[in-house]
Amino acid sequence: MFGAEVEERAGERLAENAPLAVRMRPRSLDEVVGQDHLLGPGAPLRRLVEGAAPASVLLHGPPGTGKTTLANLVSQATGRRFVALSALSSGVKEVRGVIEEARRRLGRSGESTVLFIDEVHRFSKTQQDALLGAVEDRIVLLVAATTENPFFSVVAPLLSRSLVLQLRSLTEDDVRVLVRRAVAEERGLDGALRLDPDAEDHLVALAGGDARRVLTALEAAAESAGSTGAEAIDLATVEATVDRAAVLYDRGGDQHYDVISAFIKSIRGSDVDAALHYLARMVEAGEDPRFIARRLVVHASEDVGMADPTALQTAVAAAQAVQLIGMPEGRLALAQATVHLATAPKSNAVITAIDEAAGDVRAGRGGPVPPHLRDGHYAGAAKLGNAQGYRYPHDKPEGVLAQQYPPAELVGRDYYRPTGRGAERTLGERVPKLRDIIRGS
Repeated sequence: MFGAEVEERAGERLAENAPLAVRMRPRSLDEVVGQDHLLGPGAPLRRLVEGAAPASVLLHGPPGTGKTTLANLVSQATGRRFVALSALSSGVKEVRGVIEEARRRLGRSGESTVLFIDEVHRFSKTQQDALLGAVEDRIVLLVAATTENPFFSVVAPLLSRSLVLQLRSLTEDDVRVLVRRAVAEERGLDGALRLDPDAEDHLVALAGGDARRVLTALEAAAESAGSTGAEAIDLATVEATVDRAAVLYDRGGDQHYDVISAFIKSIRGSDVDAALHYLARMVEAGEDPRFIARRLVVHASEDVGMADPTALQTAVAAAQAVQLIGMPEGRLALAQATVHLATAPKSNAVITAIDEAAGDVRAGRGGPVPPHLRDGHYAGAAKLGNAQGYRYPHDKPEGVLAQQYPPAELVGRDYYRPTGRGAERTLGERVPKLRDIIRGS
């Protein structure tokens, strides 16, 4: 009995000394903030946590969205044993050891094991393959977490044996709930310090949808305020602690939309300096860099297009760089893409073309695919007239010949109209010549 009491007290001391983000980890589904799309009545993750759907699951989403928390809740659903491994420090030997122990426990006492693997995308194909048999036979209930798209980073057999669920970044309202809970609850700051409204706003803005990040920042600010005998955590304390000044930028309000609008319009207007200002404003305020990267990718096609085809390559590379290296270094790739897009020649011919084509489709203009363009690779296709009379352009020295490609109703319809700017100047000369040959003009 004495030994058990000592062990319990030791556990309590460890819990008290745990980081605030760990202490505030939800203990039940009712405490989980965000992810309503996965936790509603009858939703797969709710059924899994409640023990009604014993299926392995792959959770993918940004950091600090609750992947580890949900794995813990799954293990608690019916008293399952919980084992956590990190792909950063575990190999096939550790995985097989856990599986063998899970097999013994299941056979001996019927106790099932939840195996949580963090950063599963860092496992090699061999390491992932080592899980297949145990997952298939439900020796373990696998809960794997990844910040990467699992369809690119997880082997197909493991994907097919698991539910794939995407977690979303927490909203500002979600983060605010977490911050206030951490300030007030006994396992958090226990109301020992007030949090000034502007300091709370700044913490929420810095979070970027990441619960762990905001609770870590709050804990650091609380320690700083406590060391000076202050009764409240003010904005100056938060700024000094996280080393980032408050910026006039409301990620959930008018400033969010105004600044991103000004950013894009500055790029479109070729004002590179203004574009960099608005980029810096968003970055310093803690805007999600992936949001900025997505807008750059969109506008590389919308505002630059074929006037400089390399603009899209730069924007996509910046988005990938942000995903790969994170912040603050990712701001360099965002800045490079911003400079490229702002200084590039501009053309909206791409968006105009696809919008006009889509307008015709929505209006019902189209008709059947010409028979000679249809698929002729299956049995019976020739009897239907498919692919009969198709002319192969490479048989001509120029690589282009007269042939009907659009449905009959749209023959002669021009969607793409190149400008005379940048690389489109050459296309402006080439496209009419191609149309003349193709249409037999």
